[in-house]
Amino acid sequence: MPISPPKPCTHPGCGVLVRDGSGRCAKHPRVAWLKQPNAAKRVTGRRLQTMRDRLFSDHPLCVECERLGRVTLATQRDHITPLAEGGTDDDSNVQGLCRPCHEAKTQRESARGRHRVG
Repeated sequence: MPISPPKPCTHPGCGVLVRDGSGRCAKHPRVAWLKQPNAAKRVTGRRLQTMRDRLFSDHPLCVECERLGRVTLATQRDHITPLAEGGTDDDSNVQGLCRPCHEAKTQRESARGRHRVG
């Protein structure tokens, strides 16, 4: 069986050659992703489908597009205050957004989260 050649550690700025196929040297092991013990419980299944149907029938347009004077159908159920930042999964904390607005908001929230951690 052929052996793959050593590759540099994938940690930024580290050039140590790794031979075990893990991609990281012993100095820069990958951190295992663990769910936070206080993470909010997400709604799933039929209950989520019912909540989505109710949201889109009550408010069919994207909230952000409406604010900007555009008319776009909402296709994404979005948490106004993200669950990761202490938001709840009830009707008072959700809004309908179109895909581009939802992706932009998610990107801003992700950057905020990376800034908090880093």
